[in-house]
Amino acid sequence: MNPVNRGKQPSLSQLRAFAAVAEHLHFRDAAAAIGMSQPALSGAVSALEEALGVQLLERTTRKVLLSPAGERLAVRAKAVLDAVGELLEEAEAVRAPFTGVLRLGVIPTVAPYLLPSVLRLVRERYPELDLQVHEEQTSSLLEGLSAGRLDLLLLAVPLGVPGVTELPLFDEDFVLVTYGDHWLGGREGIPRDALRELPLLLLDEGHCLRDQALDICREAGRSDGAPVTTTAAGLSTLVQLVAGGLGVTLLPHTAVQVEAGRNPALATGYFADPAPARRVALAMRAGAARQGEFEQFAGALREVLKDLPVRVLHDGGGPPPGVLPGATGATGATVAPGASAG
Repeated sequence: MNPVNRGKQPSLSQLRAFAAVAEHLHFRDAAAAIGMSQPALSGAVSALEEALGVQLLERTTRKVLLSPAGERLAVRAKAVLDAVGELLEEAEAVRAPFTGVLRLGVIPTVAPYLLPSVLRLVRERYPELDLQVHEEQTSSLLEGLSAGRLDLLLLAVPLGVPGVTELPLFDEDFVLVTYGDHWLGGREGIPRDALRELPLLLLDEGHCLRDQALDICREAGRSDGAPVTTTAAGLSTLVQLVAGGLGVTLLPHTAVQVEAGRNPALATGYFADPAPARRVALAMRAGAARQGEFEQFAGALREVLKDLPVRVLHDGGGPPPGVLPGATGATGATVAPGASAG
């Protein structure tokens, strides 16, 4: 066998022919499996051997065997053909919107309350879309988006992250959740400064909802020394602690029915306008190949979310809740004083 001819590159048809022979160890069966004539199959394998400069098969009158080199390269050939198949599938997904895989990252304080609407939308309107959901904290989601592990995020904004485009969906108010006989339970028009001295229960470090609640408290004039107890990893545990009389907490309005609506030991209070609020959006890589598809998805999602206790932003909305118009951070993103949307 001649040394490898570096002027020639193996073709996909040659690799496909060799992979078929490696699988069947019979020229006639291999040719039938890939719809090629037996002489053409034999010629393709010979051409591949010539291009690679190695003998792949040991041919006898009775059977076909893989040479040691053929055994090693058969694995490589199959991997190449599988990768090409995935490439073609991805190209097909690009040509046909809302098909193929969509890896959606969602923060824990959004996932249980919005996913039913998201999943229903995908099931009814985009049945060919393979939606894969990943629930993670904001920092992990942004890392996954940047690395290409995730395609689209559903989370609280503003992020202020270069290279990330936000598609605002809605604003929602925060609600004060108390134990049943608390003096603020069931009240409306609660002033923000009521938060100054309340025993506030918050989520663990790393949750953006914790940071948002602390920002709200600071804006209300709460001192850093006021008691803040952090003992909960999720909202369900948080409201159970409230029901036990250990303190009060802030919940996004979309979470109230699920977490507190059926517990008689809990009461909800509503703030005076303008109530503290958060903005929820989809986020994607700037210039993403599927940007048009994601924008259509955002529009469809706004329509199905209109029945939730939120203010849907059909036009993309203005500054996020509580943000001073025109205030910008170092990245150019609009930010609230002292706010952290992460």
